[in-house]
Amino acid sequence: MASDEDDSLVQHLDPSQKLEIAKWFLLNSPAGEINYISKDLKALLKDDNVYNSAAIEAFPLYNKCHMIFLEFPDRSGDVIVTSFSEVAKNQYLDPRTAQVGIVDHVKQVCTDTRHASDEELPSPYIEDFRCALDAEIMKYASEAYPKGVCAVYCVAGKDVEEPGLNFEFVVVISAARLSPQNFCNGSWRSIWNVEFNDEDQMVEIKGKLQVGAHYFEEGNVQLDAKHEFQDSTLFQSPEDSATAISNIIRQHEAEYLASLEASYLNLPDTTFKVCSVLGSSEEAASNSHSVSLAQHHAIQPYKRHLQGTWHWKMNRSSGQDGLQYIAVDSSVFANDLSF
Repeated sequence: MASDEDDSLVQHLDPSQKLEIAKWFLLNSPAGEINYISKDLKALLKDDNVYNSAAIEAFPLYNKCHMIFLEFPDRSGDVIVTSFSEVAKNQYLDPRTAQVGIVDHVKQVCTDTRHASDEELPSPYIEDFRCALDAEIMKYASEAYPKGVCAVYCVAGKDVEEPGLNFEFVVVISAARLSPQNFCNGSWRSIWNVEFNDEDQMVEIKGKLQVGAHYFEEGNVQLDAKHEFQDSTLFQSPEDSATAISNIIRQHEAEYLASLEASYLNLPDTTFKVCSVLGSSEEAASNSHSVSLAQHHAIQPYKRHLQGTWHWKMNRSSGQDGLQYIAVDSSVFANDLSF
């Protein structure tokens, strides 16, 4: 009966409505789960034209947002799919190997490579700074994120040939631990803008971290934690600057990880107290355990429950924690509760 009602609802939607709904589900897929959701969507839509249009629009945005990394066909390295590495449509630069990967977004594979052109690469002066920083970030990432990748891109001033002008790098770290057979997926994404100011002889550093997790065994719990940082250091030689910048990144990410672990320990006594107004104490305890497992998979960057979805949001900038509850089979909604 429910299936007939669902089919009737889908049939009453026009193609543009179906397209927007399909895109929303694809773009909001948890880390590593867009392919599972796309299969279900295709079966529900029963309209290949709408599905293909949604996939063509949504997959590139999803891949760049989640900063997925794909292996080169010859296995010589990985290319990170991000707006900072995009040099042309479906083409992404790996500055470490000076190669450009050709990406099939829907299949999530790197189908071919080409050598990067001189215009796509920084000058020798800038490359000295970029290479030094890349080496330090690789060392840090290999220790902190065994299943992750990193890259350093020059996003401004790549044609600077000598001291006297400013330039800017973006450090990207992307790590994922996907374990759908264990009903849990998690990801860590960090973006660090590094501005070299020659006049002030200072380096300004701004970071954005995003941690996501989805646990769906006997529950459906998602964690979405975000935080921003700002710091600075002296403009020094390439090697000295790289060491100082990597130490700052290492320190802030370690402190944020510690704060997540502390919040994880406090979840049963804080966040899930609100569950008492939404269900029984047994349900609250069960879902508290689910969030603990979900967060564990997210902060170690290494069956659907039809009663509802808990989406715990953290905003360290404002010092507030919130809980968003969506009841699938009732009209009870509690959004952004603060405690």
